[in-house]
Amino acid sequence: MCELHCNVLVKDSNTYQPDTLDLNKDKEAAAYWFPCFRDLIEKFAQRALESQRATDTSAEERANQFRSSYLSKLQEYQSQSESHKVLGIRELLELNDAQLRLHGFRDPWQEQKKTENEEAVPLLSARLQEIDAIKSDRERWLELVRGVLAGNMFDWGAQAVTNILQEDASFGLNAALERIQKRPWLMDDLDAWLQRLQEEEIHKCAAIFVDNSGVDVVLGILPFARELLKRGTKVLLCANTEPSLNDVTSSELTAILDCCNCSCPVLKRACSEKRLLVFGNGQRGPCLDMRTLPQDLCEALKTYQTDLLIIEGMGRALHTNLYARFNCETLKLAVVKNKWLAQRLGGDTFAVICKYEPLTS
Repeated sequence: MCELHCNVLVKDSNTYQPDTLDLNKDKEAAAYWFPCFRDLIEKFAQRALESQRATDTSAEERANQFRSSYLSKLQEYQSQSESHKVLGIRELLELNDAQLRLHGFRDPWQEQKKTENEEAVPLLSARLQEIDAIKSDRERWLELVRGVLAGNMFDWGAQAVTNILQEDASFGLNAALERIQKRPWLMDDLDAWLQRLQEEEIHKCAAIFVDNSGVDVVLGILPFARELLKRGTKVLLCANTEPSLNDVTSSELTAILDCCNCSCPVLKRACSEKRLLVFGNGQRGPCLDMRTLPQDLCEALKTYQTDLLIIEGMGRALHTNLYARFNCETLKLAVVKNKWLAQRLGGDTFAVICKYEPLTS
């Protein structure tokens, strides 16, 4: 990795701070998030146990050890609140993944992701036909953005969504499109983004930092990326290097693309011409620190003259990077699936973040 040295997209490496909240300074946030993580860890421990219960007799013991170890370290963080170090949600989420791996649970959501990907891939062709039937460029891009946002609902790390998915097995993209906030959104720069797409200058290269498996990446991100490809923009799909929750990994995304290429000539041709590439983003959790991107991705971002950055999801575009500025055009897309955070930002659960930031000097 080129940690603290990958400044290809960071506007000011001296001031870049990915974390939106600092629990060491924000007492109201700390009072909510520490108990929240204590509750979440019960769910994660149960998921870890279920992922290996049938194949490993030590799973229950290790799940209990994971729970105890995480809670102990969480208490350490809380007791060190006077520290001058920034403590964001990112660190608490990364702690979860690190402790899971430490106790032998590398990918508790593996089977869940596999199932969701297998169910989503056959639906891609019909979704692309829906998109292509929209003749107006503006309306088509509006639907593509809404598709990314609706896809971002499929997040097993968010309790509000987990409740929906567990109660309604048929919950899909169309239902999610109805569930997300109607415009005007909580942060709504959609019109500015649509206006930018009407300009003659085509983006050279777009880096898309993706989020969840299944509906999110297959029916949300891939149609969006396909439309960029049709405009003549090279696309770098940047996915997690290590497993985290139900986030898609770079190796999984490569396999997904291989399947999707069978039903989409545009994607297939772009892959064969290397205009659509997959990279690991170097992250081991569900958030995004632009200082810790791998060397190969850093070099690609520079070589291909990346001039459009798209960051998707709560972890990457909300818990981190919401207020960070970059040295290229940036589109941040997320659905706020946490009521406390939504209210802190002035909205409610399932509020929409669509933040377009043009390049400024």
